Amino acid sequence: MSSKKHSDSVADLNKAYEENEIGLKGIVSFAVGLFFLIVITFGLMWAMLNVLKDYNKENAGPANPMGMSEKERLPAEPRLQGAPGFGVESEKGWVNMELGIPQAEYRELYKQWLVLWEHGKKDAKTGTVTVMPIDEAKEKFLSQNVKAKSGAEAEALLKSSHAFISESSAGRMASEKRR
Repeated sequence: MSSKKHSDSVADLNKAYEENEIGLKGIVSFAVGLFFLIVITFGLMWAMLNVLKDYNKENAGPANPMGMSEKERLPAEPRLQGAPGFGVESEKGWVNMELGIPQAEYRELYKQWLVLWEHGKKDAKTGTVTVMPIDEAKEKFLSQNVKAKSGAEAEALLKSSHAFISESSAGRMASEKRR
């Protein structure tokens, strides 16, 4: 009787294991459905991206006032020589040194310093001398006949200029002397 009862069942009670029947039709139909679902989702996302790009172009407002320019986006000086934007600003304009040797920046700045030391610099708008050659500056200073201060005030100023605040005074008074 018991065998008749279980004859309609998939499980065979006379075996020590249960047979595993794979429904290949269900697996294939699921995989095909999943594939079509992915393709449809990809198509819809691509269409939405194009719509949003068009919307952004149509409704583009003024530029962001807080947005940084290309020059402001560069990292602070000094930069690596191979980095984009590496160079020096000179009187002739921007000198690009992106692919130059590591000493290129020093050499360019040294050339600019030599020109300043020898010829000086005048402001183009006002004509005021902003940088003067050293020899000319010495001559101009010595021609002014500047008198040095003397007396008790000058000696007190000299003494106070040599003293500095040390750690031993805990910042209360200038106690150490410079030599």
